[in-house]
Amino acid sequence: MTGVDLRDRVAGMVSTATDGEVSTQEILAAGGSLAALGVGSLAVLRLIDALDDELGVQLDLDAPGTHLDDFDDLVRTVQERAVRDD
Repeated sequence: MTGVDLRDRVAGMVSTATDGEVSTQEILAAGGSLAALGVGSLAVLRLIDALDDELGVQLDLDAPGTHLDDFDDLVRTVQERAVRDD
């Protein structure tokens, strides 16, 4: 999966985790703070589950280097962990 494909997929997963309250297009356009877009803590937990279920990427909220608030950092973290887990 290319970086662009992964970025699109993760944006869709974030949107789904918010029950569509934040659109994929909004997430891709902003590319920054998910909290500023209105992504709440429950949506973050849903996103963590979705990343594990769909991509096999496990994120630990307490682990150093886990970036979940900034969308671009999140995509980078998912990409690094996906490669490491292959």
